[in-house]
Amino acid sequence: MPARPVLYSYFRSSCAWRVRIALALKGIDYETVPVNLIKDGGQQFSKEFQTLNPMKQVPALKIDGITIGQSLAIIEYLEETRPTPRLLPQDPQKKAIVRMISDLIASGIQPLQNLSVLKQVGEEKQLPWAQEAITSGFNALEQILRSTAGKYCVGDEVSMADLCLVPQVANAQRFKVDLSHYPTICQINKALLALEAFQVSHPSRQPDTPAELRA
Repeated sequence: MPARPVLYSYFRSSCAWRVRIALALKGIDYETVPVNLIKDGGQQFSKEFQTLNPMKQVPALKIDGITIGQSLAIIEYLEETRPTPRLLPQDPQKKAIVRMISDLIASGIQPLQNLSVLKQVGEEKQLPWAQEAITSGFNALEQILRSTAGKYCVGDEVSMADLCLVPQVANAQRFKVDLSHYPTICQINKALLALEAFQVSHPSRQPDTPAELRA
């Protein structure tokens, strides 16, 4: 029997959450190895973890004899090796839109409000900095989704774009962003959170979730 995949994850990491949703949707049984990004100065900086992922970030997924870092690369690999249910549409134009939305979030919003960046900004500026990064990205995203969305980000099928959206909305809530300006984002987020895969992968239900944050 092939070894169970191993996901190096942190309960609150939005990038790890994307991958947890993909694994849940595709019904892939896996083992979680928690990497606490705060404790001991950040366990991602340990020598052992650096060997696994030189970028010193979660997630990393050990699967099929290889280790993959970067959430979208992991999701694309899962899509190519375990294509059901599909997370990328077959139609090239729809697929491009799914990738565009995923990249907008994964490259254009999340890195700007990531822990490592906030540390550089200084304590008192962290909240306004994160709010500005998310607001500026959500202004663009809301506009795009108005023309692409059905029930979800792109039509009525769950796609990789949705796996990026939900964790980013959770980040926005954590940084107290006023979401009333983003009705489309909120509506899609609500529909997605009703799905089991988004619930079991939720930060409040992970092996490393602190007791006070557990659902």
